[in-house]
Amino acid sequence: MVVDELSDTDVDRIFQALADATRRDILNRTMRGEQSVSALAQHYSMSFAAVQKHVAVLERAALVTKQRRGREQLVQGNAETLRRAAQLLDAYEQIWRNRVDRIGDLLSEPAKGMKE
Repeated sequence: MVVDELSDTDVDRIFQALADATRRDILNRTMRGEQSVSALAQHYSMSFAAVQKHVAVLERAALVTKQRRGREQLVQGNAETLRRAAQLLDAYEQIWRNRVDRIGDLLSEPAKGMKE
């Protein structure tokens, strides 16, 4: 189960990183293709340093990787971490669906002592 693959710290980092709209947008852009931090900064009305901080949060959560190429730092989305987060959510959904199914089974059973 995915829950075993991700530590609580990993899960906290991933979902705290995804809780911010700017970071989700950066992730979306970098999943489509590698971009420099400078190119990313052009899309936001905030300082370059602020964008770097958002990228650092995403990097600590392993949602993006950063590589230095010449003078640029290139950021690329990490599909594997997203897949693991999606599997975690799927596992929680399955727990919820099993509970709903059991409630449905209980409600469809005739009550004891009642004639059908």
